[in-house]
Amino acid sequence: MTKVGAAIVLVAVLAALVGPVLMPFDPSDQELALRLEGPSSQHWFGLDELGRDIFARVLSGARISLLVGLVVVGVSSTIGTLLGSIAGYFGGVTDEILSRLMDILLAFPGLLLAIAMVAVLGPSLTNVIIALSLIGWVGYARLVRGQVLRTRELEFVQAARALGATIPRILARHVIPTALPAVTVQATLGMGGAILAEAALSFLGLGVQPPTPSWGTMLSYGRSHLLEAPHLTIFPGLAIAVLVLGFNFLGDGLRDALDPQGPRPKA
Repeated sequence: MTKVGAAIVLVAVLAALVGPVLMPFDPSDQELALRLEGPSSQHWFGLDELGRDIFARVLSGARISLLVGLVVVGVSSTIGTLLGSIAGYFGGVTDEILSRLMDILLAFPGLLLAIAMVAVLGPSLTNVIIALSLIGWVGYARLVRGQVLRTRELEFVQAARALGATIPRILARHVIPTALPAVTVQATLGMGGAILAEAALSFLGLGVQPPTPSWGTMLSYGRSHLLEAPHLTIFPGLAIAVLVLGFNFLGDGLRDALDPQGPRPKA
């Protein structure tokens, strides 16, 4: 399953990078006379309600989904790792304040909080990334905090402290690296969550705005043609499901590979 997940992710990345350059149709070109036409040898995924090639739009949408996933995971993991390591290392009042902040954010459903933020900031790709990053760091912070609470009492950290190493050096050279394997696994699984969240926000009209292709927007437009042209929702829906499944498979494999106790027993 790890190899399958890695293959899916690799194909998606290649499709996002190379696909839009090599595809025969522009995702914005319209053939109104052939609107809602089903899959054919010329248009593999058919045409949408405006006569645009769905295959080309799915490939272009992959760029949006991967971009959102990478930026959100990068920003969230960086903020979460920094705040989690500070909370775990210093403890006391600092840990209490940051932990209560995490508890407050976790008390709200993540997607609903993202919807509220985007509604306030305005619908756009940038605001989607900002909203998802502002709520996504909490999981990384809690994970890193737990790792740091254990690591700060180990002998090599106490030795570095006794030798006079500064706190930033201890965190950067000795404490945070021990949490990176867990953060890597969390980030891989978080890619799938970010892609789903972006699709949900775009489906509601709060994400990427037309005419930019987005899988969530394609699903939203296709729902009114479910009976007469189901291909409008089938292909972008499959793209979301397969890519998220690929990241989940890859994350599970990394979890087994980076677990110091060895792979988990299979059911």
